[in-house]
Amino acid sequence: MRHNRKINHLGRTSTHRNAMLSNMACSLIKHKRIFTTVAKAKALRKFVEPLITRSKDDTTHSRRMVFATLHDKYAVTELFKEISQKIAERPGGYTRIIKTGNRLGDNAAMCFIELVDYNDNMKKDTAAKKTTRTRRSRKKSTVAAEAPATEAAVEAPASEEKAAE
Repeated sequence: MRHNRKINHLGRTSTHRNAMLSNMACSLIKHKRIFTTVAKAKALRKFVEPLITRSKDDTTHSRRMVFATLHDKYAVTELFKEISQKIAERPGGYTRIIKTGNRLGDNAAMCFIELVDYNDNMKKDTAAKKTTRTRRSRKKSTVAAEAPATEAAVEAPASEEKAAE
């Protein structure tokens, strides 16, 4: 039974697992999306989301704490400059896992893990979508009847201008 066994060890020692998750987190921060197995992605989510939360507070202490975990200067500066600005108002849930099927060689479940605010295809465009309602009323027919009259009134001054020239 799995009583109180919450960490997926991924078949690795703790030092190997920490190094692998640190490297995967750096890759995720640099590339904004990586392709990996579902088990590693779920472990990475638990690893990287507290780091992203810590990056919201841009202090020397929080930078040092994140650097102690990641060991990559470029990833730390990317996290604190770009990513923390985009996720400033988001309360959590900075990553998304999208399952892509099974790998051909060993049939392992594969997926994308990506930062939520960097995928333009998944963003909801509330302004672009309009609710179109159809109403059955006489108002449309009266508006349509008035439209040709206004068009004729607009065309009349244009023909008068041509005659004056």
